[in-house]
Amino acid sequence: MSKKDNTRFIYSKALGEKIPVSEPEYRDFYKEVTRIRKREQYHGRCFCPKKYIWSCDGDCDICEYHRTDTLSLDAENTEDGTNLYDMVETASMENIVEDRMLLEQLIKKFRQLDPDADRIIEMWTDDYKTSDTKIAEALGRPQRTFTDQMKRYRDEFRKLRGY
Repeated sequence: MSKKDNTRFIYSKALGEKIPVSEPEYRDFYKEVTRIRKREQYHGRCFCPKKYIWSCDGDCDICEYHRTDTLSLDAENTEDGTNLYDMVETASMENIVEDRMLLEQLIKKFRQLDPDADRIIEMWTDDYKTSDTKIAEALGRPQRTFTDQMKRYRDEFRKLRGY
């Protein structure tokens, strides 16, 4: 088969040979292989060198570059029969209620300290990375004055939290 009739080849590690396929089959196959490889790389389980990516066929179970020494949270600990999932702390209802009450206190205090507190909170809610400079600009305040005010507010909030 020649390149002119759109025949491509898929390399199979299990078979150790190239398999002739059509162009659409080739694209579909490597689209899925790339998705699998990228997911495995993101999770830290694939360490395939760039020069060998051409040989990746998405079969991670037999790949020499696949890391298999990670444990699942529900894998049993051989010593006492527990698993890692049982050791993960979950938030108690009391902690959730305490945090909610603290948040309400902080917002109430913020509203007492600044008349534009609701607008500031709304800007933070829309984008929590919004800088003090952008907020000051939106409120029409001088940046340095606003930054100093926010520093004082944060000091007040720390006192309220007990820090």
